[in-house]
Amino acid sequence: MSTQADDSDFEVGRVSDLDDELTAELFRSSFQPSPRSAGVTHRWRDMSSTQAELAWQSLFDWVRWFVATYQLTTSVVPDCWWRHSEIVAELYALQRAEAASFTSDDSGFGPLAFHERLPHCVERLRAHTRTAGCVGLQSHKEPVMRIVPAEPDFEDWKLGTHQTSS
Repeated sequence: MSTQADDSDFEVGRVSDLDDELTAELFRSSFQPSPRSAGVTHRWRDMSSTQAELAWQSLFDWVRWFVATYQLTTSVVPDCWWRHSEIVAELYALQRAEAASFTSDDSGFGPLAFHERLPHCVERLRAHTRTAGCVGLQSHKEPVMRIVPAEPDFEDWKLGTHQTSS
């Protein structure tokens, strides 16, 4: 048995053109725009009432599937999730990410990427749900909408450049 490594024992073969093409095919979806066969992602505040109705129904159906599939408790997704804008935003982002992970041009990494990000999203959902307070009360707690007040001083302030010089 040899105790010293011999460089000749660790030769790496030349990568063939076929290997290059296989690698390119595997990662092609990362470098080309998707044909968006997963549908359109909307900004909630910009949707028409027709778009919103379709998006809400799609999201409702997806959330029911999501909660059942991943066996999520009410401490992650409360029964009144649809009444909390921060939870809706997180669930909609998850729904769109899950749909995008199954586009026709995906080489198979989309579902894996979705599942790699899922634990972070679940923790954010848990934090939003805890803040909402509905689970501890065992009933819905109406969120209080905070609106940043208009400040008269802001009108003058926004006219300045606010840049530091070097």
